[in-house]
Amino acid sequence: MKTKLLLSAAAAALIGLTGCAGTSNQQLGTGVGAVAGGVAGNALFGGTVGTVGGAAAGALVGNEVGRRSDRR
Repeated sequence: MKTKLLLSAAAAALIGLTGCAGTSNQQLGTGVGAVAGGVAGNALFGGTVGTVGGAAAGALVGNEVGRRSDRR
């Protein structure tokens, strides 16, 4: 039940982020990375600390990937 709720929230966030007009690749990468990292952190470590830590790490990685995409 908890996994289904988390995946539903992640899917809703992803859909919401892709609908934003005028966002840069860096902003989009940060948002998508945070959602994906939160899901992965919860799946690997469980609990709030795993989710928040995964979201933070995912946001950092997504931000860097988006920044590199904007430079092209």
